[in-house]
Amino acid sequence: MRNSPRWSNGSVNCRLEWQPSRLLQALLIVLGVLAAVSVLASEMPRLFAWPIAATALAYGAWRAHREGKSPRPAFWFPCNDRPPTVDGQPMFDVRLHWRGPLAFLRWRARAGGRWYHAAWWPDTLPAAQRRELRLAAGDGDAGRDRRDRAP
Repeated sequence: MRNSPRWSNGSVNCRLEWQPSRLLQALLIVLGVLAAVSVLASEMPRLFAWPIAATALAYGAWRAHREGKSPRPAFWFPCNDRPPTVDGQPMFDVRLHWRGPLAFLRWRARAGGRWYHAAWWPDTLPAAQRRELRLAAGDGDAGRDRRDRAP
Protein backbone atom coordinates (compact mmCIF):
# COMPACT_ATOMS: atom_id res chain seq x y z
CA MET A 1 0.00 0.00 0.00
CA ARG A 2 1.56 3.22 -1.18
CA ASN A 3 -0.18 5.66 1.15
CA SER A 4 0.00 3.66 4.35
CA PRO A 5 1.83 5.46 7.19
CA ARG A 6 5.18 4.27 8.33
CA TRP A 7 4.79 3.21 11.96
CA SER A 8 8.44 2.61 12.79
CA ASN A 9 11.67 4.08 11.58
CA GLY A 10 13.43 0.74 12.13
CA SER A 11 15.77 1.96 14.83
CA VAL A 12 15.58 3.93 18.03
CA ASN A 13 18.00 5.32 20.57
CA CYS A 14 18.59 2.91 23.41
CA ARG A 15 20.44 3.48 26.67
CA LEU A 16 20.96 0.50 28.96
CA GLU A 17 22.84 0.14 32.20
CA TRP A 18 24.13 -3.35 32.83
CA GLN A 19 23.61 -4.64 36.33
CA PRO A 20 24.40 -7.98 37.93
CA SER A 21 21.62 -10.53 37.96
CA ARG A 22 20.38 -11.63 41.37
CA LEU A 23 18.93 -14.70 39.71
CA LEU A 24 22.39 -15.67 38.44
CA GLN A 25 23.90 -15.04 41.87
CA ALA A 26 21.30 -17.30 43.49
CA LEU A 27 21.91 -20.01 40.88
CA LEU A 28 25.68 -19.88 41.53
CA ILE A 29 25.08 -20.41 45.24
CA VAL A 30 22.67 -23.27 44.54
CA LEU A 31 25.23 -24.89 42.25
CA GLY A 32 27.84 -24.65 44.99
CA VAL A 33 25.47 -26.30 47.49
CA LEU A 34 24.55 -29.04 45.00
CA ALA A 35 28.23 -29.70 44.25
CA ALA A 36 28.97 -30.03 47.96
CA VAL A 37 26.01 -32.39 48.47
CA SER A 38 26.98 -34.53 45.49
CA VAL A 39 30.53 -34.93 46.77
CA LEU A 40 29.25 -35.92 50.21
CA ALA A 41 26.72 -38.33 48.68
CA SER A 42 29.42 -40.08 46.65
CA GLU A 43 31.41 -43.01 47.99
CA MET A 44 34.53 -40.90 48.33
CA PRO A 45 36.33 -41.36 51.65
CA ARG A 46 35.10 -38.77 54.16
CA LEU A 47 38.64 -37.60 54.78
CA PHE A 48 38.71 -36.20 51.22
CA ALA A 49 34.98 -35.53 50.71
CA TRP A 50 34.55 -32.87 53.42
CA PRO A 51 37.38 -30.56 52.24
CA ILE A 52 36.24 -30.88 48.61
CA ALA A 53 32.62 -30.16 49.60
CA ALA A 54 33.67 -27.13 51.62
CA THR A 55 35.76 -25.89 48.69
CA ALA A 56 32.85 -26.31 46.26
CA LEU A 57 30.53 -24.42 48.60
CA ALA A 58 33.06 -21.62 49.11
CA TYR A 59 33.73 -21.38 45.37
CA GLY A 60 30.01 -21.04 44.59
CA ALA A 61 29.66 -18.28 47.19
CA TRP A 62 32.79 -16.52 45.91
CA ARG A 63 31.54 -16.61 42.30
CA ALA A 64 28.17 -15.19 43.37
CA HIS A 65 29.91 -12.41 45.32
CA ARG A 66 32.22 -11.67 42.40
CA GLU A 67 29.25 -11.48 40.02
CA GLY A 68 27.56 -8.98 42.32
CA LYS A 69 30.64 -6.74 42.52
CA SER A 70 31.37 -6.60 38.77
CA PRO A 71 31.50 -3.13 37.12
CA ARG A 72 28.25 -1.63 35.81
CA PRO A 73 28.83 -0.20 32.34
CA ALA A 74 26.31 1.99 30.51
CA PHE A 75 25.54 1.10 26.88
CA TRP A 76 24.26 3.57 24.26
CA PHE A 77 22.87 2.45 20.91
CA PRO A 78 22.22 5.61 18.81
CA CYS A 79 19.73 5.61 15.95
CA ASN A 80 22.06 7.42 13.52
CA ASP A 81 25.20 6.10 11.83
CA ARG A 82 27.42 6.59 14.88
CA PRO A 83 28.78 3.41 16.51
CA PRO A 84 27.29 2.21 19.78
CA THR A 85 29.24 3.11 22.89
CA VAL A 86 29.99 1.64 26.31
CA ASP A 87 30.78 4.20 29.02
CA GLY A 88 31.35 6.78 26.28
CA GLN A 89 33.90 4.65 24.36
CA PRO A 90 32.95 3.39 20.88
CA MET A 91 32.37 -0.33 20.39
CA PHE A 92 33.56 -2.21 17.30
CA ASP A 93 32.36 -5.53 15.82
CA VAL A 94 29.22 -5.43 17.96
CA ARG A 95 27.29 -8.72 18.00
CA LEU A 96 24.01 -9.21 19.83
CA HIS A 97 22.68 -12.77 20.26
CA TRP A 98 19.36 -13.78 21.75
CA ARG A 99 18.52 -17.03 23.54
CA GLY A 100 14.89 -16.61 24.48
CA PRO A 101 14.75 -13.78 27.05
CA LEU A 102 18.55 -13.79 27.48
CA ALA A 103 20.59 -11.22 25.55
CA PHE A 104 24.33 -11.68 24.95
CA LEU A 105 26.41 -8.77 23.65
CA ARG A 106 30.00 -9.08 22.36
CA TRP A 107 32.16 -6.20 21.21
CA ARG A 108 35.71 -4.96 20.84
CA ALA A 109 37.01 -1.78 22.44
CA ARG A 110 39.12 -1.08 19.35
CA ALA A 111 39.42 -2.68 15.92
CA GLY A 112 41.28 -5.97 16.21
CA GLY A 113 41.37 -5.73 19.99
CA ARG A 114 40.20 -7.97 22.79
CA TRP A 115 36.60 -9.21 22.94
CA TYR A 116 34.36 -8.02 25.78
CA HIS A 117 30.94 -9.36 26.66
CA ALA A 118 27.80 -8.63 28.66
CA ALA A 119 24.71 -10.74 29.32
CA TRP A 120 21.28 -9.55 30.33
CA TRP A 121 19.07 -11.96 32.27
CA PRO A 122 15.27 -11.60 32.45
CA ASP A 123 15.49 -10.04 35.94
CA THR A 124 17.86 -7.30 34.71
CA LEU A 125 16.24 -6.47 31.36
CA PRO A 126 12.44 -6.05 31.41
CA ALA A 127 10.39 -6.87 28.32
CA ALA A 128 10.08 -3.22 27.26
CA GLN A 129 13.84 -2.71 27.35
CA ARG A 130 14.41 -6.04 25.55
CA ARG A 131 12.21 -4.79 22.72
CA GLU A 132 14.02 -1.44 22.72
CA LEU A 133 17.39 -3.22 22.52
CA ARG A 134 16.20 -5.40 19.64
CA LEU A 135 15.08 -2.34 17.69
CA ALA A 136 18.19 -0.30 18.49
CA ALA A 137 20.64 -3.08 17.64
CA GLY A 138 18.91 -3.68 14.32
CA ASP A 139 18.06 -7.37 14.50
CA GLY A 140 19.01 -8.45 10.98
CA ASP A 141 17.43 -11.87 11.32
CA ALA A 142 13.90 -10.57 11.79
CA GLY A 143 11.61 -11.86 9.09
CA ARG A 144 14.17 -13.89 7.16
CA ASP A 145 12.78 -17.27 8.14
CA ARG A 146 9.88 -18.45 5.99
CA ARG A 147 7.99 -19.62 9.11
CA ASP A 148 7.87 -16.00 10.35
CA ARG A 149 5.50 -14.98 7.57
CA ALA A 150 1.92 -15.81 6.80
CA PRO A 151 1.32 -18.16 3.86
